[in-house]
Amino acid sequence: MDMNTALQEKIRDDVLKTIEINKIEGLINDRSLLLIEMGRLIEKVIEQQNIYLNSHAQRQMAEIMADEIIGYGPLRPLLEDDSVNDILVNGPYKIFIERRGKLELTEQKFINNAQLTDIAKRLVQRVGRRLDEGQPLVDARLPDGSRLNVAIPPVSLDGTAISIRKFGKSNIELQDLIHFGALSGQMANFLIIAARVRLNIIISGGTGSGKTTLLNALSKYIDPTERIITMEDAAELRLMQPHVLRMETRLAGVENTGQITMRSLLINSLRMRPDRIIVGECRGEEAFEMLQAMNTGHDGSMSTLHANSPRDAISRLENMVMMAGMNIPMESIRRNIVSAINIVVQVSRLNDGSRKIMNISEVMGIEGDRVILQDIFSFASQSERGEDGKIKGDFINHGILMRSAVMHNAVMFDLVDELKQIFGLKE
Repeated sequence: MDMNTALQEKIRDDVLKTIEINKIEGLINDRSLLLIEMGRLIEKVIEQQNIYLNSHAQRQMAEIMADEIIGYGPLRPLLEDDSVNDILVNGPYKIFIERRGKLELTEQKFINNAQLTDIAKRLVQRVGRRLDEGQPLVDARLPDGSRLNVAIPPVSLDGTAISIRKFGKSNIELQDLIHFGALSGQMANFLIIAARVRLNIIISGGTGSGKTTLLNALSKYIDPTERIITMEDAAELRLMQPHVLRMETRLAGVENTGQITMRSLLINSLRMRPDRIIVGECRGEEAFEMLQAMNTGHDGSMSTLHANSPRDAISRLENMVMMAGMNIPMESIRRNIVSAINIVVQVSRLNDGSRKIMNISEVMGIEGDRVILQDIFSFASQSERGEDGKIKGDFINHGILMRSAVMHNAVMFDLVDELKQIFGLKE
């Protein structure tokens, strides 16, 4: 540990001892006034301790202390930077960010692990959660909607770890995704029709692939007269409809009571007269209730799940339904899936940092013990890259079958002409 860090630790400890809580609480919402107060306290400490600190170092220390009191410490500028999507803290001296799909190490640092842990505890307390040795893992949502995950020692071996998935400040629409190269215009038009004709849609992909972004973009095309109920572990969806009821799961409290699971939210939502149900992420036994809802009059429902291909998404759904412990034969589970799910949209984050829709596949039926999927669109990458290092490729339109559920619903909603413009009809 260098002298500079040791000095910062000493000044921090002494300033925290001399802070007047009542006075500081009134300054938390005004950073400029808080900086002045921190500067005054630092000057007092270095005078008492006979420490030499030049004016630049004093200002720097005042900013460090002000940011800590406000609650974010060295993470403040990263949270304010709109180009940053994820903030990943691996101990006090390694803070990574994800920007435009790529990870990079920042110059930001905490003074030590004690400061990092204190800030993590304040962040968690602010949203009504507890963080200590008895509860070393916390998953929560910050006041601005960003997702927060914290792990402290002994679970995290290299110091306290913080992961923040920032809540985007602007709604990304399908037109924006076309501009980013995530999908083609034909694919966007098809997805708009799929949302309008109330197809049940699963968006599948890995972490950070853009599942929630696509779900938000698709929601714009839901009929504004419909009642939508959303369920999430940490609220990220920002649907653009007037009649949306948002629900969120809850972890067990201090006495291991009060837990509200996704499954219980889903069961309860069926008593609340929804037209559509949107599950932010399906990851367990609640898949059984979700499929039941899709099969009993809640057409147009949507969810996301973690999988690497449309075929993997179907397999994951099968496994998640089995987790419900209903002892349902696999044949019945597959029939449930086939009758409930119409479209699987596969999104991926490629190794050049870009996000793309790799497949839009329709669930066609069962053949033997296998669910049949038919690609409607897919992305085919080329072997060489562009001059900017980006992956090149083409979005392929495979066409649509006359007997498909998409066609059936399009007929019901009088949108066949729109589909003809995209595909033409194939017998």
